[in-house]
Amino acid sequence: MTQLNPSALSVVLAGGGSAGHVSPLLAIAGAVRDRVPEAAILAVGTAGGLETRLVPAAGHALATIERIPMPRRPTAELLRVPGRLRRAIAQSKDILRSAHADVLVGVGGYVCTPMYLAAKSLGVPIVIHEANTKAGLANKVGARFTSRVGTAFAATRIRNGKVVGMPMRPAVAGLDRQAARAGARGRLGLESGLPTLVVTGGSLGALRLNQAVAGAAAALGAAGIQVLHITGNGKEVSGEGGSPLTAPLYHQVEYVDAMEDAYAAADVLLCRSGAGTVSEVAAVGLPAVFVPLPVGNGEQARNAAELVAAGAALLVPDAQLDAAWIEGNVIPLCLDADRLSAMGARASGLGIRDAAGRMADMVLAAAGK
Repeated sequence: MTQLNPSALSVVLAGGGSAGHVSPLLAIAGAVRDRVPEAAILAVGTAGGLETRLVPAAGHALATIERIPMPRRPTAELLRVPGRLRRAIAQSKDILRSAHADVLVGVGGYVCTPMYLAAKSLGVPIVIHEANTKAGLANKVGARFTSRVGTAFAATRIRNGKVVGMPMRPAVAGLDRQAARAGARGRLGLESGLPTLVVTGGSLGALRLNQAVAGAAAALGAAGIQVLHITGNGKEVSGEGGSPLTAPLYHQVEYVDAMEDAYAAADVLLCRSGAGTVSEVAAVGLPAVFVPLPVGNGEQARNAAELVAAGAALLVPDAQLDAAWIEGNVIPLCLDADRLSAMGARASGLGIRDAAGRMADMVLAAAGK
């Protein structure tokens, strides 16, 4: 376990498993450091999550506790939960004591429930950020112990929730798409003056998006629209003969390190509607076509609902997205500059760029700093 010395401010941040949890955690940590450069920062996650790579890469210390998933059906595994939870709470208390924690910040995920319970037991103030429109179980538990709960969306229902937006990296939060466009397109190997569609299914890719865009690639090129297709790691799109797909004005890459460049380069983004993506396109004023992931409780459709209702984005159900839909809907959109300008303005009007700072102020208030 990582040992930290007492400092002017000691902040422990819990959450992990997915980028949807780790990204806002790191953004909040960065904003705290902007306000208190000497602050001690410790992130807490599990040994198998993305946090094991992303947190050290951001320069922060990381401690891990046992992962405790809750079985969805009565099984023998359910009988092991109480004992595992007790061990995780004990680990969490040790971490908070060793860190001399002034405040615990939770962003959701398996790790947060024992951390919230440990903080409540030790009298450590709790601050929560809920990224999704449907609040997670861990954050619902934690919200019973604090009045400081920030949400990314107004539609989120959680005790004491207050809309603060989605904490995001400064490179995205501060992006001026117009000013950055030429440079971004150059770095991505795109033409500077053509209508541009950027497609992404996230780091893992999305088969439905990849297949639909591959089928429409020739029509998009014939319409004079260049496409940057971010296929996902290991998800290269193949053409005839098994070689990488080629078409006029079509560019495919598996991954883009700096998504701010993709946002700046795009006139339209075709994408899933995870909470982070929806919040980022609103913040930067980027017209989007959302294809919600058709799993879970429909949370991705709910994430996109406000932008769609405002006319800032389109939404198509996953089962309806194909090459013909792109040709009939996305091509006309990409070529309609006036419509895109109006959509971008509506998106920007709903976006929140300073969420990380708002959360950092909440953290400082909770810690009495």
